Amino acid sequence: MGDRTVSTVEGRAPAEPQDVTDHAQDRTGQSLLRRMRTPRRPRFWFEILLIGVSYWTYSLIRNAVPEQKTKALANADGLWRLEHQLGIAVEDSVNHAVNSVTWLIVGMNYYYATLHFVVTIGILVWLYHSHPGRYAATRLALFATTAAALLGYYFFPLAPPRLMNGGHFVDTVVVHHTWGSMASGDLKHMSNQYAAMPSMHIGWSLWCGLTLFALAGVDWVRILGLLYPVVTLTVIVATANHFWLDAVGGTLCLSAGFATAWLWYGALPFSLPRRVAGAGGPVLQPAKA
Repeated sequence: MGDRTVSTVEGRAPAEPQDVTDHAQDRTGQSLLRRMRTPRRPRFWFEILLIGVSYWTYSLIRNAVPEQKTKALANADGLWRLEHQLGIAVEDSVNHAVNSVTWLIVGMNYYYATLHFVVTIGILVWLYHSHPGRYAATRLALFATTAAALLGYYFFPLAPPRLMNGGHFVDTVVVHHTWGSMASGDLKHMSNQYAAMPSMHIGWSLWCGLTLFALAGVDWVRILGLLYPVVTLTVIVATANHFWLDAVGGTLCLSAGFATAWLWYGALPFSLPRRVAGAGGPVLQPAKA
């Protein structure tokens, strides 16, 4: 017969070589994506490099945002008026009351300067050693929280209360000659002074507190986890570094961070398996708290 016979299976012509190649590439891509989204044991050298580069990039971008002083002060005045309308504008009273107790405010200045980094890094190290299966997802939540904050710094420059016009607030670092803020005293030229919204002191402390509360096996540590962001909120207001609403902004950023981790891993970080095999290996135990 002159007609070409075509073999079919269930009415379909056999796949062309290009179709087979495309299908294989699709499967390879899906396999790679699945591996990237599977919890695995973190590598120490990679995590150190990642954290260092990420914080350097964050600081570079944060400080590269133009210091729009006029707009930042105007935004601060507007936020202060809004808080008055909401009936929560008591930051100046807290600031002056705590400032009158020298030992307390000096301690808060140093708290503001140090624990923000020390506690966060400490919990990352603890997660790395004790919860390796949850480490990457929880770290992703923290990084995504910080990335979201950069949007706030860029689109809504905001002066902290201590830099507002009118003398409502006391700059406790200047008054007590401590180094409790990267945006005061001799260090003021090393940091963008008009990046108060959102508050990453709140975003990071909430991340720390929730992580400890969810994963710590000792009750008093879990309680400390809950208290840590509460004390941090008191500190950022008493030192006149933030408004109450800056803390709301930090909380929203943290929500975005956990949502990012949930979308990527398909579960909240705390519900992932505690321990996993080596990089690329299978999960060793079912997800549980």
